Amino acid sequence: MKTKLIALAAFVTSIFASAQVLAHHSFAAEFDAAKQIKLHGTVIKLEWTNPHTYFMMEVEGPNGEVQEWALEMGSPNGLMRRGWTRDTLPVGTEIYVTGTQARDGSFKGNAQAVVIAENCQRLFAGTSQRDFVEDDSAPVDVEGCGL
Repeated sequence: MKTKLIALAAFVTSIFASAQVLAHHSFAAEFDAAKQIKLHGTVIKLEWTNPHTYFMMEVEGPNGEVQEWALEMGSPNGLMRRGWTRDTLPVGTEIYVTGTQARDGSFKGNAQAVVIAENCQRLFAGTSQRDFVEDDSAPVDVEGCGL
């Protein structure tokens, strides 16, 4: 009886462990590094969760329509090491974002860097893109920030 109980516990544990592995994805599976995006808009939501943090923002499209973008960043722990907190992007914050768009062309992207318009603070977003280099000295084309 004890052996069956141990075997059942091991089986259940392996099911839960494999579900977490399957839930995570590679950068290249979802995003296209050749589809660079530069967005300017306002934060409407932040989801501080593992394995990736997401924020949503409203961006004015080329025809004046409002687009709602969902942007993926690194894990909360990785973002904290880069200077982020849960309160860095409150709803209503005006931001500039650089990153890459989803392969399917939807309003979804992987953020590389975020600049907060109010104080010109640039924070790297912990992208999982292999060839991205976090370079504080690289110029950023943000109106009024002179970065």
